[in-house]
Amino acid sequence: MQKKIGGYLCAMQTPTIPKGTRDFLPGHMSRRKHILKTIENVYLKFGFMPIETPAMENISTLTGKYGEEGDKLLFRILNSGDFLSKSKENDRNDAWTLLPKIAEKGLRYDLTVPLARFVVQHRNDLQFPFRRYQMQPVWRADRPQKGRYREFWQCDADIIGSKSLTGEADLVAIYNEVFLNLKLSDYELRINHRRLLEAVAETIGYPDNFKELTIALDKYDKIGADGVARELISSGFNEEAIEKLRPFLAKQVLNEATISRWESMVISSDSSSTAFKDLRDLITYLEAMDHKATLYLDGTLARGLDYYTGCIFEATIPNSGIGSVSGGGRYDDLTGVFGVKDMPGVGISFGIDRIYDIMEERNLFDEINENPSKILLCHFEESSMLYCMKVASQLRAEGIGCEVYPDRKKIARQFDYANKRNFEYVGVVGENEVKEEKMTLKNMKSGIQDTVTIAEIIKRLA
Repeated sequence: MQKKIGGYLCAMQTPTIPKGTRDFLPGHMSRRKHILKTIENVYLKFGFMPIETPAMENISTLTGKYGEEGDKLLFRILNSGDFLSKSKENDRNDAWTLLPKIAEKGLRYDLTVPLARFVVQHRNDLQFPFRRYQMQPVWRADRPQKGRYREFWQCDADIIGSKSLTGEADLVAIYNEVFLNLKLSDYELRINHRRLLEAVAETIGYPDNFKELTIALDKYDKIGADGVARELISSGFNEEAIEKLRPFLAKQVLNEATISRWESMVISSDSSSTAFKDLRDLITYLEAMDHKATLYLDGTLARGLDYYTGCIFEATIPNSGIGSVSGGGRYDDLTGVFGVKDMPGVGISFGIDRIYDIMEERNLFDEINENPSKILLCHFEESSMLYCMKVASQLRAEGIGCEVYPDRKKIARQFDYANKRNFEYVGVVGENEVKEEKMTLKNMKSGIQDTVTIAEIIKRLA
């Protein structure tokens, strides 16, 4: 297809969006907002307060917090203006040398590192323990696939300034309530502990290769036990270590019996004693809250991000074909990289894009009406349209969403529009209704209609 622009024939390019991003139509947005509101309502019940941070952060804030793999997935923003003027001629031939000079900002990778920067920057204005929730998009330069996007929303809840395991207990309770409210009661919540993983590394004889161990375990869901073994062997682990590791590549219900079994499997150390104490405290607090949902201790759960220090969580929806829909854990020194020590924290994050995909596939949005208006006001001629506009102002003043059909069309055409938009009611105005200052109100589901005053319409719809 061609179009003449400035006297020249130019090819018209069909517009597209970048891979790994999506457009959302009004119906999609109503469903996404349903998920966001469900999560937000639970956060509010547990005393969390909202914040927002910029979409971009200084690249120095982001790098070095997610490990080497995470740093590779950062979207960097090119400096504006003549960004090459400060670079040397030799630098221009070396992309990695040039990059920090021409891209000093980046899109946020998650909401946790920006939170740490936020807490340090505003610590004199906050009351600790500080309970914050944040619901904003993040960006990762990942390879797009099912359930994995380059732009997606996270819904975080974090408790900053307390080492108490009551924080973890609250977050487990939040998991349960959110998933039940979203009709995803078959969710599976797994837990592990970074200090327990350190103890496993010590037990198999590779305490100095903890990072390689967590990177391999983090791929367990994709490559299985044999794949993890191959990864570790390529990283220098021997066969004896692999055999010692295999008993830990399992999940069991978190209870005293499971903890005792794991205690018998790992060598006694500061790491293991800390982990087992934390897990026992968590069980105690959950019992006090009368929490009945099942929690699994999973030795394959590593969550490779470098900032975790204690309990780590991951939630999945079995048989969905999608990986984790939520994750999180304890990070007791994240603010230390910004110069403020001893600021413990724990948090979780829901990925609403994956939750949305699962709920859409399961048809869990059937009862959500995407139309924000309750009533469509229809008319026959100019005078009745003007009357409709007057009535619309009265209804909106009472908090009732409504629309006036904008064009002079046949009533059948206006009713067809109302049906397609899923209006609950239609108000029809002709000459008689204008004279009597009334309106014929029709319930679009039952088909029942009667002529009533505007005051009566407000009473019914308010």
